[in-house]
Amino acid sequence: MATSLEDRCRDLIATLGIAPADAVEEVEGLTGGVASDIARVRVRGRDFCVKFALPKLKVAEDWHAPVHRNAAEYAWLQVASRIAPEGSVKLFGRCEAAHGFAMEYLGGDDVFLWKSSLLQGLVPAGAAARVGDLIGRIHASSARPDFDTALFQNRDDFRALRIEPYLTFTAGRHPDLAEPLNALADHLYETCTVLVHGDVSPKNVLFRSGHPVILDAECATMGSPEFDPAFCLNHVVLKAIHLPECRTLLLDEARALWSAYSAHVDFEAVDDLEVRTAALLPALMLARIDGKSPVEYLGEHTREIVRQVARPLIAEPAPNIETVLARIAGHLKERES
Repeated sequence: MATSLEDRCRDLIATLGIAPADAVEEVEGLTGGVASDIARVRVRGRDFCVKFALPKLKVAEDWHAPVHRNAAEYAWLQVASRIAPEGSVKLFGRCEAAHGFAMEYLGGDDVFLWKSSLLQGLVPAGAAARVGDLIGRIHASSARPDFDTALFQNRDDFRALRIEPYLTFTAGRHPDLAEPLNALADHLYETCTVLVHGDVSPKNVLFRSGHPVILDAECATMGSPEFDPAFCLNHVVLKAIHLPECRTLLLDEARALWSAYSAHVDFEAVDDLEVRTAALLPALMLARIDGKSPVEYLGEHTREIVRQVARPLIAEPAPNIETVLARIAGHLKERES
């Protein structure tokens, strides 16, 4: 018989020594994620966030992933707290047997979810740059010789969670683009130069007192650096397509994100990294339409626009981020004229 989320939360709170199980006053399941069970747990008037990895993700397609990814997520959060304490979340421990951990619950008047703000048509100026800066700092630090990579040798997990459902699956739906998509997939699997978060999306970024706090690092691995900036740029670009009234602001935010990130690139030639990022970005755009985890806020008409924008950029990649964004803006302007 399956154990309820409430019982698992009570057991975890007790196991981690936070409080006895009977001190838990309330358990509220939280929505928004597809890979884990997440809950707000109130203990003696204090709120905690508890997270358990799921073996099968909550999406329409058949998508399984190893539950031990919860350990890599917790380790990524620990790394982020050392590198950027102003944008970290307090951690209270992890239980290997339960594949779960507890951290502080982020709430209050000075906290907002980046995705919610963007979808409401509110584009906080400078937010994307602050996210890009944080990613860049983590990448640069993790590329140093003294960085301990032992907890992040997870490329097979990354393939199961990101490469296969996004690129390989999409290649199957677009056979004429299979060669470039599979080449991108192979490079991401074979490269391990920096600590990749793997899910830097506005839905996973809370701002607290103006500082970004990036959560949901279930895909964390030593990997190829272009993935994180391309993944986040993709979400900003898709919202620019979705929200015409905010398009100019959002595309400017995308430019600022890349500029802030690239300022930290000292581990390889920045131009080489930008070429790969510019090639991966449209592939991820197409993957969020025709891959295993499509974005929920786009209608079919807008999805078709994304296909029309992304497919030519996959077949003939642009040389840099500015060219990608300019071509996207130009295509959208032509459609509206």
